[in-house]
Amino acid sequence: MDNSFKIPFYAKMAFIFISVFAVVYTMRIGQHIIIPLLYTTIIAILLNPFINYLIRHKIKKLLAISIAVILAVLVTIGILYVVASQITMVSETYPQLIDKANIISTRLVHWISIRFKIREYKINTWITTTQNEMITSFSIGEKLTEVGQMILGGMLLPVYLFLILYYKPLLLEFIRKLFKSEHHIAVVDVLINSKQVIQNYLIGLFFEMIIIAILNSVGLLLLNIQYAIFLGITGAILNIIPYFGGIVATALPMIIAFVTKDSSTSSILVFFVYVIIQLVDNHYIIPHIVVSRVKINALISVIVVLIGDAVWGIPGMFLSIPLTAIVKVIFDHIEPLKPWGFLLGNIVPTTSPKFSFIKPKRIPINHIEK
Repeated sequence: MDNSFKIPFYAKMAFIFISVFAVVYTMRIGQHIIIPLLYTTIIAILLNPFINYLIRHKIKKLLAISIAVILAVLVTIGILYVVASQITMVSETYPQLIDKANIISTRLVHWISIRFKIREYKINTWITTTQNEMITSFSIGEKLTEVGQMILGGMLLPVYLFLILYYKPLLLEFIRKLFKSEHHIAVVDVLINSKQVIQNYLIGLFFEMIIIAILNSVGLLLLNIQYAIFLGITGAILNIIPYFGGIVATALPMIIAFVTKDSSTSSILVFFVYVIIQLVDNHYIIPHIVVSRVKINALISVIVVLIGDAVWGIPGMFLSIPLTAIVKVIFDHIEPLKPWGFLLGNIVPTTSPKFSFIKPKRIPINHIEK
């Protein structure tokens, strides 16, 4: 007699939804702790081969970790310096931009007034009211708090990185002790594959950034835009941020072209050049260089990026793809979850599956009566 208790389907679904809600809520309220830890863990995985190389060459573990962390900090400072110099360069043209913007705004208000029979003072009043409402809704205190949290998190990142690299054996042994001995092989496979996925993804992003920087710089040089190389490199760095980064990367050279050129045609040409580069990036570079390395299909990639933005904002966009790749690796090693791992993957069946339905045989009435 089978006395095992079976959970009804609706109870399982309710449990899944409650668990997902609890996880997302925890991720939301704990993002200032979780996000830096995730970033440092990913960077630690990327630096691990370099540290092993130093240790193999007779450098002590503590010194090897210190060298790797210092190099990571220097590279980050270099990237921030390039971005900051670009922002400074744009700020130098700010007065010219304001003058041109005022001229164009006056012409636009005059055109709207003539076209739609609206008096100019009403349009100007509406613009002033809208600007005041936007300034009122912009909470300076909250933004300063967010900036302070970002600075504090940035200062803690090297500390987290050093400690994670130093206590790596302890963390791995803890993960091993969580599972029974018969599952250790599967756990090791998951850890190794997760490490390879993250490393491949970051390497793919690096190559994408180089290609986009070259395309941006060449396009701006052909259009004779000032600061073309700096704008191209900055645009490639910003392009790493999905959606939002591409918009900012396109807006910067358009602003420079608008300010430094006499005609607005240059800004329009810059826009079309960047649109073409984005099409090449989205349809060729990302699918073949970035996404192909993490083995996640494009549909899931778009969905998880949007989910990452909804939960953690821009940092969540960065983390969404590598975290999804790790989840896929875990699903592929757990038998009941393998269909979900297949759904996340980029292997598309060449033929549509065919389902066969066997009709029940009719039993004659005389057989039933017997």
